[in-house]
Amino acid sequence: MEATIILKLAAIGILVAVAAQVLSRAGREDQATLVSLAGVALALLIVLDQIRELFAAVRAMFSL
Repeated sequence: MEATIILKLAAIGILVAVAAQVLSRAGREDQATLVSLAGVALALLIVLDQIRELFAAVRAMFSL
């Protein structure tokens, strides 16, 4: 796994946490929840892309 992927996930987590806290303290809990869900979805897309590449490498290794 590349270090850039880990840094991307960490950056997404930090930005989402800050945005959710700011929105929550401003009294916009619904929007804070949506920001959190969007951050989770974005991180999941990045991770799923890596899992897809892993399965492609395993298939190529075993000639499946």
